[in-house]
Amino acid sequence: MNTQTSRPASPPDHHSMMVSLVVGWGGGAGGLRRAGTRDPIKKGSSMSDLKGLFYPRTPTGKASIVPPVPWHYSGELITLEYRTDPAKIAALLPAGFALADEDPGAVAAIWADWQSTGEDPAQLLDPVRVQYKEMFIVVRCIFQGKTWSRCIYIWVDKEFAMLRGQHQGYPKKLGSIHMSRPVVVGKAGPRLQPGGTFGVTLAANDRRLAEGRFTITGPAEKPGFVNGLPMAHNRWLPAIETDGRQSLDEVVTMASYDVDFGRCFAGEFDLAYFDSPVEELLDIAPVEKIAGYWHEVGVSWRAGTTLARNNLA
Repeated sequence: MNTQTSRPASPPDHHSMMVSLVVGWGGGAGGLRRAGTRDPIKKGSSMSDLKGLFYPRTPTGKASIVPPVPWHYSGELITLEYRTDPAKIAALLPAGFALADEDPGAVAAIWADWQSTGEDPAQLLDPVRVQYKEMFIVVRCIFQGKTWSRCIYIWVDKEFAMLRGQHQGYPKKLGSIHMSRPVVVGKAGPRLQPGGTFGVTLAANDRRLAEGRFTITGPAEKPGFVNGLPMAHNRWLPAIETDGRQSLDEVVTMASYDVDFGRCFAGEFDLAYFDSPVEELLDIAPVEKIAGYWHEVGVSWRAGTTLARNNLA
């Protein structure tokens, strides 16, 4: 029996609470670990049994945000190609990249309505897990002496699409994306024929960022040229010390397979970007229009290739 006199509990010390949040609790009875000390994960620990391509990793992997590869995509896209100031594109390219030799100011602003799935056919029977929209902006560039396509901005409206794209080097953010749907009956949509007019919009953080209109003038063989090359992207993840070093610092590319092109139409378009305190689209605003396209595509993806790696050891 404890014979010491009890005293009223003291109020929690704010400084101590903050230290526990910053430093983290140590293992077992050792209490707090000092910042800067390490507790390496030992080989053969239970962590190796967790499954999932991305977090959260669990014993089954079922809770992972992103399903296992391969991933299969089917979609309808509206691509609006234009020219802007090449210097503005050059400013967005990281070290090692240069402007494309031919048509260096060419840009593709693309709206897409996707349905995507992994190998599990049950995913397609749960539409909320496979349907999403995105708007992305593509330029062309040179890396290691080869010309590539490169996505410089992109917004999606689903969590799984954002993380999956970041794995591939796409700088995805969340947004609200809408595009007119073609119809074959009734009057509540455009027809896929000359004169059919489609609207596209992009918003994020309660602000309209872009809007456009596309009107079909006739069939086309392919949907432009800016987004027609393999992608070259950077994958970046700052070190937890946030001291300027990168835990992940890679240049990657990826190749699709089972590519299937559907109907394709060319046409005229209008496109406008709007100001925002957290976006920079006005820097690459259209100076000259090239052409617009409505098109269908199906594609599958399993893995990419690392072109350069400078990860933190």
